[in-house]
Amino acid sequence: MSRLPRISGETAVKAFVRAGWNLDRLSHRNHFVLSKSGSPESLSVPNHKELDSGLLRSLIRKSGLTVEKFVRLMKP
Repeated sequence: MSRLPRISGETAVKAFVRAGWNLDRLSHRNHFVLSKSGSPESLSVPNHKELDSGLLRSLIRKSGLTVEKFVRLMKP
């Protein structure tokens, strides 16, 4: 299992957008809500300076990505 980098919520959102997710809204200024057409799931990403590794791994799994793919998407 790959080690997850320590990243902010904003950085995670950018990677999910590169993976085809759409930023729907900023909920109460502290959570980004993303959706993807054809997917019944939505992602709620906290707008924190540093996301907990368990939460990030859960979001990656929920999005249908692998950790390796997510790490590649973080790089421009």
